[in-house]
Amino acid sequence: MSKFFLLFCLVATGCAVSKNPLRKEVKLLQKGVIKDDTSYVYALPYANKTSHRLIQGYFGHFSHKERAALDFKMKRGTKVLAARDGIVVRVKQDGDKGGMNKKYRPYGNNIVIQHADGSRAGYWHLQFNGSLVKVGDSAKKGQSIALSGKTGYTALPHLHFLVWTFIGRGEWQQVATRFQTSKGIKYLRAMRKYRSTNQ
Repeated sequence: MSKFFLLFCLVATGCAVSKNPLRKEVKLLQKGVIKDDTSYVYALPYANKTSHRLIQGYFGHFSHKERAALDFKMKRGTKVLAARDGIVVRVKQDGDKGGMNKKYRPYGNNIVIQHADGSRAGYWHLQFNGSLVKVGDSAKKGQSIALSGKTGYTALPHLHFLVWTFIGRGEWQQVATRFQTSKGIKYLRAMRKYRSTNQ
């Protein structure tokens, strides 16, 4: 199966309607109908002056049906950067398998960073033994934290990025994030390329 076909499948299924109520709000934010001047502005999680295509956006039907998550197409071994300052609270890097079967989910290498406001960002599908940080480390915005890969449940090498926040009673809520790009502050949209301006 060609990579082009897999990418087409991701895009074609990414427009299906999700029942998640946050989905409508995200669409309005992306289109600028709702203005948000208060939420944190994240850095794109890759090197300054480089571009990556967003192959699946918020609530994409392929694997983001109920997730305000983002998938950036990224070659194996690309440096992944912290999108925000925080403390590393989880590192998994022993997964050495990946593919288009849910049995591979447990192999998905990831890093989770907790921010000063209690929210957390997760970086998934990282390279086997590709972590550049350990639990307890401080991570600065723009710092290299890992190498991208193709571990876990995935069709192709990419970086899966997700932010969530604690809302009480053991529950967490996903957060749609806005980013500093070369063309200003944006809520990202699928199938567009975004150039980093990380400092």
